[in-house]
Amino acid sequence: MSTEKKKAHPYKFILWVGLGSIIMLFAGLTSAYIVKKGQANWLDFELPVVFWYSTLVIVSSSVTMQMALKKFKEREMGQYRGFITLTVILGLVFVATQIMGFSALEANSIALTGPRSNSASSFLLVIAGLHILHVVGGVIALAIIFLRAYSVKTKFYNALPVELASIYWHFVDILWIYLFVFLQFVG
Repeated sequence: MSTEKKKAHPYKFILWVGLGSIIMLFAGLTSAYIVKKGQANWLDFELPVVFWYSTLVIVSSSVTMQMALKKFKEREMGQYRGFITLTVILGLVFVATQIMGFSALEANSIALTGPRSNSASSFLLVIAGLHILHVVGGVIALAIIFLRAYSVKTKFYNALPVELASIYWHFVDILWIYLFVFLQFVG
């Protein structure tokens, strides 16, 4: 029997270290949010319903990403292409619904920036805005593997890029669920 431990691929290790850093960033922001909320002049407001829809969209995209990874490993490239395409589309829909949510806040006279803004709405913009930037990074990674799925006749199936994209995509999904629950019920 071999007592040798299976080591993580260096790219996966680097990804996990990066995800740990992102967790610390958002832990700090949500902690600051809680502290600031206890101070005077805090504006309480409800999140627009479109944020519920965006949550459903990103959870759905995690399912399609997992199916894409499964189909890639099974070398079912036609189905893989379909699922990765759907994941990219859902990622873009998530970003669009987030922008719609911010627009709905502005339409309800909740200024996110500028002299009319309140620290509550500015925190929301920073927290959700940073998450959107991380999602856009994920969409770019998905777009790259999407383009590779349609441009290369693969004879050598290296699942690592798809696995890395999948780990990251599931992470931004879980992060949004945390942020959404936090903002909905704590905020």
